[in-house]
Amino acid sequence: MQLTGKNLVGNKLSSLNPQSFKGHGGHSGIAFHEATVGEVDQAVNIAHKAFGSYKNTSGVERAIFLERIAQLIDENKSELVALAMTESRLPEGRLMGETGRTTGQLKLFASLLREGSWVNAMIDPAIPDRQPLPKPDVRQMQRPLGPVAVFGASNFPFAFSTAGGDTASALAAGCPVVCKAHPGHPATSELVASLIIQAGNDTGMPEGVFSLVQGEGYEASVHLVSHPAIKAVGFTGSLGGGRALFNAAAKRNEPIPVYAEMGSVNPVFVLPEILEKEATSLGQKLAGSNLMGAGQFCTNPGVIVAVKSKAQEQFTEAFKTALEAASADNMLTEKVFSGYCSNLGKMASLRGVTQLVGDLTAKEGVAAIPHMFQVEASAFINNPALQEEVFGPSSLHVVAANEAQMQQVADILHGQLTASVWGTEKDMKAHSELIGTLESKAGRVIFNAPPTGVEVTYAMVHGGPYPATTDSRSTSVGTNAIYRFTRAVCYQGYHQALLPEALQDANPLSITRKVNGQFTDKAL
Repeated sequence: MQLTGKNLVGNKLSSLNPQSFKGHGGHSGIAFHEATVGEVDQAVNIAHKAFGSYKNTSGVERAIFLERIAQLIDENKSELVALAMTESRLPEGRLMGETGRTTGQLKLFASLLREGSWVNAMIDPAIPDRQPLPKPDVRQMQRPLGPVAVFGASNFPFAFSTAGGDTASALAAGCPVVCKAHPGHPATSELVASLIIQAGNDTGMPEGVFSLVQGEGYEASVHLVSHPAIKAVGFTGSLGGGRALFNAAAKRNEPIPVYAEMGSVNPVFVLPEILEKEATSLGQKLAGSNLMGAGQFCTNPGVIVAVKSKAQEQFTEAFKTALEAASADNMLTEKVFSGYCSNLGKMASLRGVTQLVGDLTAKEGVAAIPHMFQVEASAFINNPALQEEVFGPSSLHVVAANEAQMQQVADILHGQLTASVWGTEKDMKAHSELIGTLESKAGRVIFNAPPTGVEVTYAMVHGGPYPATTDSRSTSVGTNAIYRFTRAVCYQGYHQALLPEALQDANPLSITRKVNGQFTDKAL
């Protein structure tokens, strides 16, 4: 595969803008051309044209497309991983696993499409002799929204980027994608994009079903979201970036959904009895989760809450010892590292915060030194700034005076991707109010396990109330992610020949449908 540094607008390479930027190694000094407003327009316009036919492709046809993307990524895995290592500074093992996750979720959506029942077909047959008025024939199913803008993430160059979950779910739904590559890994993004376009050509998909635009600045991103033919947005990144796109979409003449996954401190509550029994091992376990990948996971446990006791002090010491023994680890980019250092300084300056581990003055390249802070629950409750995410290997330990104060901490939490509870069966029964509160605060509530790691499954929810995301009703991981890019359409009084196959009496797709309120895979 050959890098060009150009934007991939449908099947064409484009480099109209003389302004360019350099990525991080691995691309032989190639400059990446910033997409112009005109190139963004062109990419969206051909996506809009492609939607006319792509929305009517069958589930099997789209499944073949997704499977071909996965196949091409697998065939070129070694080259892709080698390149991503130089751009992201992530280790080979991590990236090999991430490509497997990427192809796995493509295949999962392909399986969903082949089975077909995801369209949620509902049929309420007519009752022409109903009194006092006849009942019409009414049918419903999910249909694609239109072209989707996808923004790649910095911390996952494969699984949350060009061919990641947003792209996979949008393509599965029947929506063309215009992807804005993350400037932290433009070369990896270009090569993956070229494979997606090749897969589209190999499987007979319309030109424009996928395009990739590059850029470091905000102009192309905001213009992409503002284009009237874009019908939804998928984003993974910072609160500031997500809000900027959300605000841009809200200003449109036709507002559109923005599914932005943003900041989360993923609070962990360690309950008294398990703390008494397992203080040291729990401290070591959670420290390992906090250090994983230099803390650059959106599910990194950033706030840990426990009631003051000797066991809590033992837990804190075990966590502290693990961090002190850990080496500094490279962060993804200079910008990410700079943000980490800045946020550490802010945390250390807040009233009531004590620094237990770390050195705010020590810097070597982009290597992140682990940090650990502690604060009393009373201070945490009264200062919302203590809930701001520090993206990196940092944690804030909140010490509650009693269990009532621990509940108060849960009550004032902002929205989160995850909330974790460690406890014995007795602990869980005694803290049902706490657990109920966390259910209202997070997209995923976890028992006795670290929050890092997000399985790609049918039941997964990777989302949560604001500011974790801009829409708490959705998920960016798992098969339900497809519904971000569809809407229900009702067909009333249609002739059988005009109905989509999923709604025809004969049920030619043999899918499960809800007929008169009952699930069945039988023909009418």
